[in-house]
Amino acid sequence: MNVVVLLLNITIGERNVPVMDAIQTAIGMGNDEFAFTIREVRLPRVLTGFLAGCGLALSGTILQVVTRNPLASPGVIGLNAGAAATVVAVLVLVPSFPMSRLPLVAFGGALLVALAIYRLSWKKGSSTERMLLVGVGISAMAGALITYLLTVGKIFRVSQAFVWMAGSLYGRTWEHFWPLLPWIVILFVLLMLYTRSLDLLLLSDSSAIGMGIRLERVRFLLILFSVGLAGSAVSMAGTIAFVGLMAPHMASHLVGTRSMKRLPVAALLGGLIVMLADLLGRVLFSPFEIPVGLITALIGAPYMITLLIRRRAL
Repeated sequence: MNVVVLLLNITIGERNVPVMDAIQTAIGMGNDEFAFTIREVRLPRVLTGFLAGCGLALSGTILQVVTRNPLASPGVIGLNAGAAATVVAVLVLVPSFPMSRLPLVAFGGALLVALAIYRLSWKKGSSTERMLLVGVGISAMAGALITYLLTVGKIFRVSQAFVWMAGSLYGRTWEHFWPLLPWIVILFVLLMLYTRSLDLLLLSDSSAIGMGIRLERVRFLLILFSVGLAGSAVSMAGTIAFVGLMAPHMASHLVGTRSMKRLPVAALLGGLIVMLADLLGRVLFSPFEIPVGLITALIGAPYMITLLIRRRAL
């Protein structure tokens, strides 16, 4: 399915490209007629979106396990907001900042938020319920900081930040893809080494400790993985909402809750959601373009409400 949606992304647009020509051009075997459209515009855009979706989905899967709450996600707990605040600050205040270093900036912002959440939720041990509540509050504070930065910034930089905050993949190039790739790949590999720990964290704290897990150490390390995945994704694709909420649930419905299967499936579904949302945003109201973040929000908000109702939280 992912391959089909990827092909649709590189073939459909203001200039439609035949499927075989698109494939040959993408792998460097076609003629130069479609080279710029495929290799320099559409392919890096869709691949960047795929990686961002993978990162957000993996981050959401970690958070839902660590907090034992199916409503947890990088957006809800505040990691996206922390990453977004630091990236907006750089975009508005430091125009010459190199794009390749934005993942580090976003990681730093998300890490500060994660440390604040962990510290403020600590009371003779970390509390998953307090993590969520503190995260919501810090997310609101980060949102206020973003609003202030957009108010005081210069109009050109502010307009760029607005486009980025909407979760748009417009203008994404190889300059965005290559810095993001090692973050997602390396963190995914490291995460797969902790699948047993993730499965044990689904149990109660006392049961997990009884199975030999160093609870707080493992929980904090997994949160760091989540921070890196969410922060790097946000740095290159903007704040794309609800992917980290929806993809883990869809994966658990398909393959169950065993992390060895759930993690890769969630990553593929996250990438699929972002690629499909970008495709819909480009073609539904062409030549106008709807940001990916708006499409995912239109789908994700009703999905979250449905989850709340099922949990009898409303």
